Amino acid sequence: MHMPQLGLGTFRLQGQQAIDSVRNGLELGYRHIDTAQIYGNEAEVGQALAESGVARGEVFVTTKIWTEHLAGDKLAPSLEDSLRKLRLERVDLTLVHWPSPGAAVPVAETMEALLAAREAGLTGAIGVSNFPVALLREAIAAVGAANIATNQVELHPYLQNRALAAFARNAGVHLTAYMPLAYGKVMDDPVIAAIAARHGATPAQVTLAWLLAKGHAVIPSSTRRENLASNLRAPVLTLAAEDLAALDALDRGERLVSPDFGPQWD
Repeated sequence: MHMPQLGLGTFRLQGQQAIDSVRNGLELGYRHIDTAQIYGNEAEVGQALAESGVARGEVFVTTKIWTEHLAGDKLAPSLEDSLRKLRLERVDLTLVHWPSPGAAVPVAETMEALLAAREAGLTGAIGVSNFPVALLREAIAAVGAANIATNQVELHPYLQNRALAAFARNAGVHLTAYMPLAYGKVMDDPVIAAIAARHGATPAQVTLAWLLAKGHAVIPSSTRRENLASNLRAPVLTLAAEDLAALDALDRGERLVSPDFGPQWD
């Protein structure tokens, strides 16, 4: 199943809040839902999917394997547990959420286990998340770029990850932008606000349209139905070359997610 380029993220959404966000998203027309083992909301996402009335074949579901399950003998059982929580026979995409801290588990071991999980029918596609160039190169060497559906990384106007984006593009690996609205910082940016005013759009729509124009997928999240609806209109917004250039100029290498167990960033 083709991954819709605009999806609904569920990071930080818990309990009824997660159920409501996914239910609202599906009612509004989202057909790409992103979760993860560490989010602690796979069961809620699964409940919302089951109660939505939307046919399973119409929704692209992504989950991510947490670091403690990256060993070859642990990955598939953990994914099976995720499937039980999600009430699904398989997910559409499974990602390595973070590289193994301290390289405790070799990238090749994890990628080969992920590929085996795909061959076993547990997931439709596989990929990685938070992989800098060096580790993405290792993943490609292990299973081939054609078997890596995406690398999900932090991407927004203030962190444009240009070295990684260039490497991924040349290698034929797609990127998915998480934290695309920079924790809402784009809402108060005067440059983005001016572009939004010219287009009769919101700063969020402008930012998402900019990322989509680069060929990236985006997975913004929101607990507010009106914001979910608004974000869904981003793909119809066409930005002018000068708009894109103005957003490009906002890069300042501002990383918002960098845990102490994270990799060496580019």
